[in-house]
Amino acid sequence: MALSDIQIDFMGRRKFATLISLILLIGSIASLSINGLKFGLDFTGGTLIEVEYDTVPELSDIRKQLDAAEYKNVVVQTFGKPNDVLIRMQSDKPGLGEEVLEALESGSDSHIVLRRTEYVGPQVGEELRERGGLGMLFALLVVMAYVAVRFQYKFSVGAVFALAHDVIIVLGFFSLLQLDFDLTVLGAILAVIGYSLNDTIVVSDRIRENFRIVRIDSSIDIINQSLNETLGRTLMTSLTTLLVLLALYIFGGTSLEGFSLALLVGVVIGTYSSVYVAGTMLLAQNITREDMIPPPKPETEEGEIEGDYEEPRPEDFR
Repeated sequence: MALSDIQIDFMGRRKFATLISLILLIGSIASLSINGLKFGLDFTGGTLIEVEYDTVPELSDIRKQLDAAEYKNVVVQTFGKPNDVLIRMQSDKPGLGEEVLEALESGSDSHIVLRRTEYVGPQVGEELRERGGLGMLFALLVVMAYVAVRFQYKFSVGAVFALAHDVIIVLGFFSLLQLDFDLTVLGAILAVIGYSLNDTIVVSDRIRENFRIVRIDSSIDIINQSLNETLGRTLMTSLTTLLVLLALYIFGGTSLEGFSLALLVGVVIGTYSSVYVAGTMLLAQNITREDMIPPPKPETEEGEIEGDYEEPRPEDFR
């Protein structure tokens, strides 16, 4: 049996899906309120230390050495050449670079040179955090305006609610597990907004088209038919994207773990929301066929419709 032959009653299960969404949203908001986000160095400020090895080091060994020296919340990654290592930690202690160099030299046979030590102040982190939040808010407002103009205002409400649903759950996931939230994760969340919007636009376009051409009176049946018609495209797109992100998470290294993990969670939630959340919001607003019909053109005093009038041609009646 082909995937196109399967007919699933998505909207018949909308109450159960709504319950799941409410649980996830309440849990995410509660975690954000209690635990907050574990902001990385980009937002909180800290120290950057660049060291150069005479041989290519193992980053896992460097992390173990720093952990043994009781340095916490340390990010270690290569920088430029394979033997250049960048160490980031949330501390402004004077002479930290020299202390870290001694800790590395004591557990390594390689010759290590301290290249630079820089402190990123908390004011920079605060500014980045504020601009990041404003960027997400602006993205949601632009999306709402676009969908309202492109489709209809009821679609824009459903699309923005679905996007906010996805963003809050991804943030709640990072808050609950206390994973580092840095600029790469923020970029991933913005990418989730784009991915989820793309899915929602595809589904909304099919719903609008079916409302106009399908002779079915029930809004639930029309939305179900539209979701089933786009199901194959939605699943294939999500599956291929998840495979790429899974490979990126496994083989991309520590610096890309947060980015790829945020996208993995976002794609799963975004696929779910494009099927259930947007459609459920349309039904909650009592979407009907009449909402898809454009308003009639205004008439003049003589009862003629404004605009250019063309005489019918003989071929129009053939």
